Amino acid sequence: MRKRSKVRVNLLIILVVALLMGVFNFPLILNKPIEGVNAKWQQSIPTIPEVPFRLGLDLQGGAHLVYEADMSGVDSDQRGEAIEGARDVLARRVDPNGLYEALVQINSSNDNYRIIVELAGVHEDQIAELIKNIGEAPLLEFKELNNEPERELNAEERKELNDFNRDARATAQKALQKALSGADFSEVATEFTQNDLERENGGSIGFIGRNFVVSEVYEAAKATKANRVYSKLIEQDKGYNIIKVNEIKEEGTEVKANHLLICYKGADGCTQELSKEDAYKKIEELKETATTENFVDLAKENSTEPGANETGGSLGWFASGTMVKEFDEVVFAMGIHEVSDIVETNFGYHLIYKVDERPIELFDVSRIFINKKVETDILPAVDPWSNTELTGAQLKNAQVLFDQNTSIPQVAITFDSEGKELFGQITERNIGKPVAIFLDGYPISTPTVNEAIRDGEAVITGSFTLDEAQTLSRGLNQGALPVPLKLMSQQTVGASLGAESLQKSLWAGLIGLILVALFMIGYYRLPGLLAVIALIIYGVVISFIFKTIPVTLTLSGIAGFILSIGMAVDANVLIFERLKEELRSGKPLGSAIDEGFNRAWTAIRDGNVSTLITCFILAWFGTSMIQGFAITLGLGVLLSMFSAIIVTRMLLKLFINPDKQKKRMWLFGVKK
Repeated sequence: MRKRSKVRVNLLIILVVALLMGVFNFPLILNKPIEGVNAKWQQSIPTIPEVPFRLGLDLQGGAHLVYEADMSGVDSDQRGEAIEGARDVLARRVDPNGLYEALVQINSSNDNYRIIVELAGVHEDQIAELIKNIGEAPLLEFKELNNEPERELNAEERKELNDFNRDARATAQKALQKALSGADFSEVATEFTQNDLERENGGSIGFIGRNFVVSEVYEAAKATKANRVYSKLIEQDKGYNIIKVNEIKEEGTEVKANHLLICYKGADGCTQELSKEDAYKKIEELKETATTENFVDLAKENSTEPGANETGGSLGWFASGTMVKEFDEVVFAMGIHEVSDIVETNFGYHLIYKVDERPIELFDVSRIFINKKVETDILPAVDPWSNTELTGAQLKNAQVLFDQNTSIPQVAITFDSEGKELFGQITERNIGKPVAIFLDGYPISTPTVNEAIRDGEAVITGSFTLDEAQTLSRGLNQGALPVPLKLMSQQTVGASLGAESLQKSLWAGLIGLILVALFMIGYYRLPGLLAVIALIIYGVVISFIFKTIPVTLTLSGIAGFILSIGMAVDANVLIFERLKEELRSGKPLGSAIDEGFNRAWTAIRDGNVSTLITCFILAWFGTSMIQGFAITLGLGVLLSMFSAIIVTRMLLKLFINPDKQKKRMWLFGVKK
């Protein structure tokens, strides 16, 4: 009796632990009732947080990248260290914040060294940017002013320029004559235009207005009637334009106006100390004297708008909706050559002089564009900065500091011995001149050198936010790659494809488990049923382990898990066959159970140990997918031995009853 009581207690402990793990694995089972109670009884019982399984690349979607290291410039005895360093740098670059749980591994064979990067959960639109971040180091350069004079075109280059532009003009004239002769303009545009987008659209550029980027085209459109081709070539620096006006339409009106502003303390953008009351008195006085003839002079003398002393408050031409609502409503309701009453806006008090008004004309234009060459097309523009030998390669450290006076974030950098010497030389020859600091080709700071700096330390200043300064510091500290890397292959798995693979895998596993359960129960009867219960406990526990370690689940990992279930069943088959043999020989159930487990153990042990050795080898030498298979199979095998040897054994011992053994023999698949 004591033994059976002990078995029951142990089983109860295992079942309670398995139940708690099951709730952790699938909290929805308990959270739904909790949410119902909270809603119905106005309670605030906390729900169980859901911890998702960590899914691998093939199930979650993402990118699989393979980089090959160029070891041609590295001594053979240093290649191992070099590839390790490259792996570390790549790991920092690809996932500095731990967002993607990236897997970065080395795979070497003979003299081929590769780094495999797996990024699970990365969206397709992020992959290109990530590849750029992985393969490129932040390029820090120190540049000084370029004192080289601009060179002029030589005779050969000048001839090339003139010949090209002469041919361009001849082509443009030919296209113009063809368009004027009545040919279909869209066909002429498709044949001649050198603007790719306009060629696809038959030359159409849509409706243009006064603000069109090529003012010459707009002015030519104004001088052309609808459904007509402008009769001349429209020349600009970059090329020749031939246009046809397809349609002309009016869309609202625009006005030309001047205004006189008196702002007061507290108004938007106002730097005056005038009170609101005094500002109103002043605008009233000006209103009494303002006329269309003297308005511009009054604005120059009195308006508080910056620059009004030169512009006379001119606002030029503008359409409705351009100005603030109060101003807009008044100016468009006024007559031409009128001065308004006092208008108040958030900028202060205004007087408005409406100079003119006209309809806004829009022109539907088609265009043929023929390229010309200019000198800068042959002679690249001279860079105002020239490179020095100092780059981020000589950088020793970067850290974020704060300016003691302004508290603005800065990035302090320290150079190695070579950088210290180079920086000293650069600052010495540029005293009183700027030295620019470029990051990835863009200037981030251009400080003026006051004195030579020989201690190898500098500060990068700029309008940095704290996040920007930290990002810059982190990027600089990532350093340069020890060896060049080349992207050999890139595979992208969409999230939807991964979800489909996961669903199919789960269904396959579930169907397989049901079939195995039916076989075990049908063939082994009661032991088979108990084995299925043990397998359910095994499934709950292994799922808990996968979540808490956590184990990254891939398709191969799920295959390893399903295989471990098969091995657990295999262990039970060995045990039950030995059990049946012992029962047939006439032994009591208790002795038969112990003897069956003891005799089956050596075969189970040998098979599982050999599997565990294989798993260890695959996990140690394999790459991601193979490692996933090895880890899940290894964990499953270890736990399956516990399930088969301990749990199933305890469940069987619950049915030990010598008085009823003969009646229960059929439950164990043994004839009386």
